Amino acid sequence: MLTHPTLDQMQALGLAGMAAAYRQLAEQDNAADLSRDEWLGLMLDREAAMRADRRLTNRLAAAKLRFVDACIEDVDFASRRGLDRRNTLQLAQGAWLKAHENFIITGLTGTGKTWLACAFGRQAARLDHSVLYLRMPRLFEDLAMARLDGRFPRLIDKLARVQLLILDDWGTHTLNDQQRLDLLEIFEERYRRKSTLITAQLPVAQWHDMIGEPTIADAILDRIIHNSHRIALEGDSMRRKKAARPLTDVENSETNTN
Repeated sequence: MLTHPTLDQMQALGLAGMAAAYRQLAEQDNAADLSRDEWLGLMLDREAAMRADRRLTNRLAAAKLRFVDACIEDVDFASRRGLDRRNTLQLAQGAWLKAHENFIITGLTGTGKTWLACAFGRQAARLDHSVLYLRMPRLFEDLAMARLDGRFPRLIDKLARVQLLILDDWGTHTLNDQQRLDLLEIFEERYRRKSTLITAQLPVAQWHDMIGEPTIADAILDRIIHNSHRIALEGDSMRRKKAARPLTDVENSETNTN
């Protein structure tokens, strides 16, 4: 068997997964017992798995998630946050992404909105969707700079094309006229074509007043709310709960001494 020339050809063709599988199979004692179809099947499986891993790595790098390790498997359903396990796991299947629907996560600061949004972002990347995470202040800074240096059309096109756009910290400040128009253009381009995930401390009922100008607010919200799934997180700050751990015996003794 011409092992080395075959491996060289696979590497030259960019078939690193098949080459790795070929090398491992050739070193096994029972290699001769496997049929050609079995060899080919195992090599193709390895190539497909390696390409999927590489594609996921690239998607996650491009997504710029704030919490890169957040994943659906680690969601805390035990804490009383109003987070329904069945609904969350159903959303993780990704049907809303295929239907180009939106997703809104609201709740007080510290309840885990951003982490949960990043977990859904990672899940979307696993399902082979492109993802981009942006905090709203950063979005408006990027839009303003792009308008000044001539990159505005390209940036809008980038925001319009990404399959899942995650907008974090929605509604933290009142919008000016230009920001309202920019948001309207973004959501107009994405409406029924792509999905957007929004996190906000502000309840959805107050978004109209936050946007400020009634006509534009109506247009923006019409493109966000009516085809959106919602999770409203409840309870105290998760950060505060983690910080408020019980004192150890040593710490208790020091406290009593003082």
